[in-house]
Amino acid sequence: MGILTLFSIVLATLLSGLASVAAAAWLSFGMLTHLLPRMISLSAGVMLGAAVLNLLPEAFESGADLHGLCWTMLAGFIGFFLLEKSALIRHSHHHEADGHGHHHGHDHTEAGPGGMLILVGDSVHNFADGVLIAAAFMADPLVGWMTAGAIAAHEIPQEVGDFIVLRNAGFSRQRALLFNGLSGLSAVLGGVLGYFWLGSFENALPYVLVLAASSFIYIALADLMPDMQRRRMIGESALQVALLFAGIALVAFIGAQLHAH
Repeated sequence: MGILTLFSIVLATLLSGLASVAAAAWLSFGMLTHLLPRMISLSAGVMLGAAVLNLLPEAFESGADLHGLCWTMLAGFIGFFLLEKSALIRHSHHHEADGHGHHHGHDHTEAGPGGMLILVGDSVHNFADGVLIAAAFMADPLVGWMTAGAIAAHEIPQEVGDFIVLRNAGFSRQRALLFNGLSGLSAVLGGVLGYFWLGSFENALPYVLVLAASSFIYIALADLMPDMQRRRMIGESALQVALLFAGIALVAFIGAQLHAH
């Protein structure tokens, strides 16, 4: 582990955070949200591929206790479920003209505080992503770049949602972009702190990789794929399946090419 690894972590977290925000802004401001269902399908494939083909093999081949790693994965699934459950309980989404008969401006008033809550929650989430990227890089640079790419792909649909909430909360386009970009930078802080923390506790590295894998699998299976199930037209379903396999194949191909050199 050295300065090159730290530089790679900073670069990957920076690109992952800002690239997802920039892509989300382009989709939101360019009114290209019809592409989101396709991006969700591709993201699910990338996340499943990165978890099963990269992160888990790296953790299980480390020599760490197999039962401990499996318990960590189980705890990860349950932990992410509880985190999502608490978020669903705490938050409600409001939109003008939603048919509920609220007075004009009701949803703007309701979403105003929610705009800052979204930013705080997103910053914590991005910080954790940075730690996971650092753990992946410290295991293998290839796994690090794969993890950063998978995180960026998943973040784009979420960032689009954040832009919509922030705009509804009264943020201008420029302010929404600025604050979302600053939130994305918290991934860099997580990456740097993760590098130094994990460097002192290298035995924890396989367990962090398993947590990263469990988060990817949980997000893909519990959040992204149920979204895909709502579209039942044969043509759209075929495209979803194709993009899902394309995401997995992309991860497998890049991994095979880089390992071959």
